[in-house]
Amino acid sequence: MKVIIIEDEKPSARRLNRMLANEGIEVEVMLHSVAESINWFQHNTHPDLIFLDIQLSDGLSFEIFEEIDINSAIIFTTAFDEYALQAFKLNSIDYLLKPIDEDELVTAVEKYKIRAPKTQNVQLNFDDIKKLLVNPIERTYKKRYTVKVGQHLKMIPIDEIECFYSENKGTYAYTIEGRNYLLETSLENLEDELSPELFYRVSRKFYVNINAIKDIISYTNSRLQIKLYHFEEQEIIVSRERVKDFKNWLN
Repeated sequence: MKVIIIEDEKPSARRLNRMLANEGIEVEVMLHSVAESINWFQHNTHPDLIFLDIQLSDGLSFEIFEEIDINSAIIFTTAFDEYALQAFKLNSIDYLLKPIDEDELVTAVEKYKIRAPKTQNVQLNFDDIKKLLVNPIERTYKKRYTVKVGQHLKMIPIDEIECFYSENKGTYAYTIEGRNYLLETSLENLEDELSPELFYRVSRKFYVNINAIKDIISYTNSRLQIKLYHFEEQEIIVSRERVKDFKNWLN
């Protein structure tokens, strides 16, 4: 399998390269700009699979495809975690949210291997994606969750939830009242249900409410520790790979 990476942030490109190497996948080349990519495609055999960042140092990566006819399969690596993802889904394109999680990377590659025979000569509608980047579709998010408490159903307003977390294969909501409630969903499903302005996934185990953050403390290995107003059952740590994106979210 011939694989290339197009990513303008060289540390991110190197990290993705290492993750792929751990899975036995050799990357032929790492490209860092629109111009460099166009030149490479003009003089080399096109790969089977491209890991493609959207925003490059000299423009959107879609400009590559306006100049070069490429039929390679594509897995997007993107920080766009809201409306643009709907366009990726409409175009049957796989995507990985930054910072890339290794398990999600493995799943995306396995999906590619299964779908590989169908990815040849597929014409992707990049215009749809660009339109959604500029003029996103209006989305609605969960305003409350309904949980079972004994024989009763309880409605919990979203702004009363300090965090969501996973434990022992269960997903829980922790409220400002200091109560845990088991939900009939997974953290992965919460991605499409929670407003990204209100909640951020700081790790594989936690989503936190921005209004519930009491303190943020420097932690070992360039990580951050988050203190919430009421939740004290576990440490909440922002991984080193997520720190930059987390700080952008806070702003």
